[in-house]
Amino acid sequence: MKNVFETLLPAKIDNVIHGTKLPFYVFALYAIVSTARSCIHLLSPDGGAGTIAGMDLSGTGADGIIFAFALWGSSQLLFAIIQLLVVVRYRSLVPFMWLMLILEVLLRELVGKMKPVTFAHTPPGAIGNQIILPLAVLMVGLALWSATRQPTG
Repeated sequence: MKNVFETLLPAKIDNVIHGTKLPFYVFALYAIVSTARSCIHLLSPDGGAGTIAGMDLSGTGADGIIFAFALWGSSQLLFAIIQLLVVVRYRSLVPFMWLMLILEVLLRELVGKMKPVTFAHTPPGAIGNQIILPLAVLMVGLALWSATRQPTG
């Protein structure tokens, strides 16, 4: 039986799904959504700050907010490219990527608590975090459980 560490960080990174395929399929869907979300932040005129997140961009400093949202979109796009590479070429890293997603969401939540911002309405990303975090925990748990139950050989 494989151990958890070996499943999260395999010695051989390949295109093999170890264990059940459900975490892979859900991750592939998430990677597509993540790519679209990052492109919106990067390419929309206001970075989604006003039109999607409901931030007031009428005051001074709005350009900085838009700039920060576009920067966030660029870093999200880099992460999305890595996610897509895992989906297409390095599927044995799916459990590790679920773990990275858990850490990303937890860090976003921490930043939100440390540096709170007022929004006109709850942004979709805040709602998404409440869905993605338990889903990611479930998927990494399922991936680890099912992969460690496979016979080695």
